[in-house]
Amino acid sequence: MSVRPHDTVDPPFLVALNLTQRCNLQCAHCYLDAGTRSDGAADELTTDEVKGVLDEIAALSDETMVVFTGGEPMMRPDLEQLTRHATDLGLMAVVGSNATLLNDDRVARLLAAGVRGVGISLDSLDPAYHDDFRGLPGAWERTMRSIDACRRGGLSFQIHFSVTDDNADELDEMIAFAESSGALVLNVFFLVCTGRGEKVTNISAETYDRVLRQLTEAAHREKDLLIRAKCAPHFKRMAMELDPDWPITLAHGYEAGGCLAGTRYCRVTPDGEITPCPYMEVSAGSVRRQGFTATWQRGSVFQELRAPKLQGRCGDCEYAKLCGGCRARPMARDGDLMGEDFLCGYQPQGGAVIEPGLQAGTKVSWSAEAELRLKRVPSFVRRFVRQRVEAYVHEQGEQQVRPEHLQILARRRFGEAGPPGGFEAGQTGDKAAE
Repeated sequence: MSVRPHDTVDPPFLVALNLTQRCNLQCAHCYLDAGTRSDGAADELTTDEVKGVLDEIAALSDETMVVFTGGEPMMRPDLEQLTRHATDLGLMAVVGSNATLLNDDRVARLLAAGVRGVGISLDSLDPAYHDDFRGLPGAWERTMRSIDACRRGGLSFQIHFSVTDDNADELDEMIAFAESSGALVLNVFFLVCTGRGEKVTNISAETYDRVLRQLTEAAHREKDLLIRAKCAPHFKRMAMELDPDWPITLAHGYEAGGCLAGTRYCRVTPDGEITPCPYMEVSAGSVRRQGFTATWQRGSVFQELRAPKLQGRCGDCEYAKLCGGCRARPMARDGDLMGEDFLCGYQPQGGAVIEPGLQAGTKVSWSAEAELRLKRVPSFVRRFVRQRVEAYVHEQGEQQVRPEHLQILARRRFGEAGPPGGFEAGQTGDKAAE
């Protein structure tokens, strides 16, 4: 296995900080098996320790997005202190929450602490189903109130919809609700059976394929709502089958093919272990023992994921680089990180391996004026903007990015009124960053 030198390993695009196992709900699918605790576990990272992790992340790149999650992160009294520290370092701070504790006051406090957005879990438009899935009567109503509070307070939000066999038929309605509610993004999560989720019947292969195709078509069709599949890298294969010229099939970096785990993404557990993703419980190291930077650059499981030797159908597939399958599923079921993703029904056709991203020799250049405009974009979304614009220019058959390209994409994203909050025109990556 060839391994890149440590000093050439790209920094993560996205880091999830599981701040705590404390939670006010008992969700059936929780990968942490979080409990209803009034106090965190004795070994949870302290405020200073989390700040140290953030310092290390920012030293690698100030273009990284950090998701503060849990358990329920709003049960940590230092949440705003931590998000402010991240923001002051130039990082993009977002919060992943069940949103039952959000109100007008908390929205204002999060905004004042630099939080750029919140991910709100909503598993059904049927209150009874959502409450049962989340383990608390009235949870659905609280979530609806939190969405209203975000709208009133001007805090951007996205909807997180965990799809199962029981609620898969709600996808169209959930898309319509996310759009009408003002959400920027709808993330559809396909469960991996870990944690308390081991007790939940996972989505069937038939439903998985049907829903993912439905989601792909909706993502291609929708203009005002960003729709993405999570823990379902086959989305990229289906996107290419639907429209080979769709920019998402051409983009590189964050939007490139395959699972992000260990290559552009990792998570830190409440006690400081670093894993490739929340559904992979194998630790690459510890922020307390090795530190974040050393673990990200040298952790053996990360190196294995960066030079994968896929087995079974995944190893034979022409979409091995564009998709590569979910690595957490075979790991969770069989203990085999490189095993084939058994939920994928695709049979390899024996063609050449498809390379994600812009092909060699087609990379576009930037005019001096466009580069100057790009430098005005906040650092934490700059690389997403660069990638989206380059993909667009390549799609147009051109070789150089000019200011008008950024203006066109800015109008597509924000309308004629332009970017909010003083953002420079051309900040088209805000949705992609989230």
